[in-house]
Amino acid sequence: MSSQAIARARRRADFAQVLREPVVVITILAIFAMLALFIIYPIYAVFRLSLTQDGGFSTAVYQDLFSRVRYVRSITNSILLGTVVATLATIVGFVFAFAIYRGGIRFRGFFQTMAILPIISPPFMFALSVILLFGRNGLITARLLGLDTSGIYGLPGLVLVQTINLFPIAYLTLSGILQGIDPDVETCAMNLGASRFTVFRTITLPLAKPGILAAWLVVFVSSMTDFGNPIMIGGSFDVLSVQAYLEFTGMGNLPRGAALAVLLLIPTVMVYFLQKYIMGRGSYATITGKSSKRGKPNSSPALRALLTVFCLGITVIVVLFYGTIIVGSFVRLWGVDWSFTLRHFNYSWDVGLSTLRNTIFLALIATPITALMGTAIAFLVMRKRFPGRNAMSLLAMLSYAIPGTAIGIGYVLAFNVAPFRWSGTAFILVTAYVFRHVPIAVESGIAALKQISPEIEESSTNLGASSARTFQNVTLPLIKPAFFAGATFSFVRSMTAISAIIFLVSARWNHVTVLILAQTEIMRLGVASVMSFILILIIMAVIGIMMKLTGLKRDQVFSSGQ
Repeated sequence: MSSQAIARARRRADFAQVLREPVVVITILAIFAMLALFIIYPIYAVFRLSLTQDGGFSTAVYQDLFSRVRYVRSITNSILLGTVVATLATIVGFVFAFAIYRGGIRFRGFFQTMAILPIISPPFMFALSVILLFGRNGLITARLLGLDTSGIYGLPGLVLVQTINLFPIAYLTLSGILQGIDPDVETCAMNLGASRFTVFRTITLPLAKPGILAAWLVVFVSSMTDFGNPIMIGGSFDVLSVQAYLEFTGMGNLPRGAALAVLLLIPTVMVYFLQKYIMGRGSYATITGKSSKRGKPNSSPALRALLTVFCLGITVIVVLFYGTIIVGSFVRLWGVDWSFTLRHFNYSWDVGLSTLRNTIFLALIATPITALMGTAIAFLVMRKRFPGRNAMSLLAMLSYAIPGTAIGIGYVLAFNVAPFRWSGTAFILVTAYVFRHVPIAVESGIAALKQISPEIEESSTNLGASSARTFQNVTLPLIKPAFFAGATFSFVRSMTAISAIIFLVSARWNHVTVLILAQTEIMRLGVASVMSFILILIIMAVIGIMMKLTGLKRDQVFSSGQ
């Protein structure tokens, strides 16, 4: 019998085994139904609206878009911003990761914390800090330099804010790759007479190049799909994500807003799959194998000092941004009256308490659902063979590539009419949280399952346990760290969401990030600072509690969000 025939027979046997377990079959069908309803259907609704006119198929909306300079400029601006930010953030992330894992600098733990701290911030917190520091009444521009300028709005401010906000993504991507390069290979090259720069240029950098490209692509997508920062400090620098929001909600031009969302969706999905292809081609660890005793990275004192200064400079910027938010919470009127006050806290308590309570409540509901669903999908994809297994994996990960603006518009179009009238309800917000962040739990679960031998679960099955019982009593306890890491990071993302959520909130169910944005728009910067400060404290407290209760390490939590 040929190998292909053997493989087919094995697949048939595996599928027959799945059919003998009704719980597994029902779970597979339920997951497919939910993925189709909450991922495929909303995106289909966006495409359908953008290609419909007078009840028939038409490309008139796209023709109109490309004939207007304003929208063409938004497209080119988004690409320009994404390119500049991806380049700068990748450089910063690479140098940070190289300094910590290859440069031998001191205070590694401190710098690791500083490198991932921006991840837990609201998406536009740094934009608020930039306004407070460099705006017309900014501490640096107006108070220290005596300038009356709004030059921070537009491309310069966006590049600064997004670079600091997004370089942790590149750092997390590149950290694992740089750790996988055996230092002994570099040491051997130097023992043969190569200089440190030659070793870096001919060994370290080539091995890291695929990871660098992958990190660049992820940051590029994140920059293009960013909504919070451009709407706050974009000024006259129009980008697609904001234009789609303004057309859809402000102008009431639903087809044009949907078309702009599609124009944002197509390149981000393409870049996402390109990044996955690059990272999936193979391992970027040293191909010569692990040595019996791994050496330490060999760097000169001058290089260590230079890397330390670089990391310290980025750290100062991050601390300055965070410190500005804290100080802004206690200043009576930024730029005018610098006296101490607690009135912003009183106002925030009156205005934002119910919204904050609802935000936490909905995030706490969505988090375990996200973690369980992601873990179940990971288990089915890794441990079961059934028709459509690859499709399930693809659909589950697809929402990570879809811009939040497109998700939000799609949910409004899909779930604001019969038979799904869920717009403005808690249900639709929880659903958006779950399916927006389930890829985090899926990736975390798959990574954990790869480290567990299937024979352990096969032994349970051979002893008569069903797949559901094996999953509950064997698999889940073994991947508990990955489960809680994915859950914790999903909670962080739910608490700081904005781009999709802003389309779905209502007077009854608002979100604290939407409230912060509203306070910033009416120039209540002190109140916005207080709300951002409190949101960060809550997130840090939850992360600390989860780490304490589960024994998770900091890197385990944040690496799940890659």
